[in-house]
Amino acid sequence: MKVNAYLTFDGKCDAAFQFYEKCLGGKIVFKMTHGDSPMCDQMPPNMKDTIMHARMVIGEGIIMGSDAPPDRYAKPQGFNVALNMSDPAEAERIFQSLSQNGVVMMPLQETFWALKFAMFVDQFGIPWMINCEKPAP
Repeated sequence: MKVNAYLTFDGKCDAAFQFYEKCLGGKIVFKMTHGDSPMCDQMPPNMKDTIMHARMVIGEGIIMGSDAPPDRYAKPQGFNVALNMSDPAEAERIFQSLSQNGVVMMPLQETFWALKFAMFVDQFGIPWMINCEKPAP
């Protein structure tokens, strides 16, 4: 069994996934719009170009996402997408790029458990944590 994050957007899934692909070095391996789906005739015209389903591989992980119909979209809350890494320089690079135009709650810094740790909400409204743990003694 594997656990994956599934992110829901308010019409910006395509832009978010292109941004994540660039920032995280991922690869979008599948993307379908509502207009390209077998359900296209059931979608309002303004949803035809929005994403029905997208899948991105990032290292050994996967992030999936879609655009919700406007009446079903809810602002993300109660979770963070956590990125764990061992290289502090990579943590710095990812923080600088992924938090761009977002809201930083905790800047990237050393903590008692991590060489680098940060919390922020990106420009698409998705909450993230970056964690670069200290080596075990």
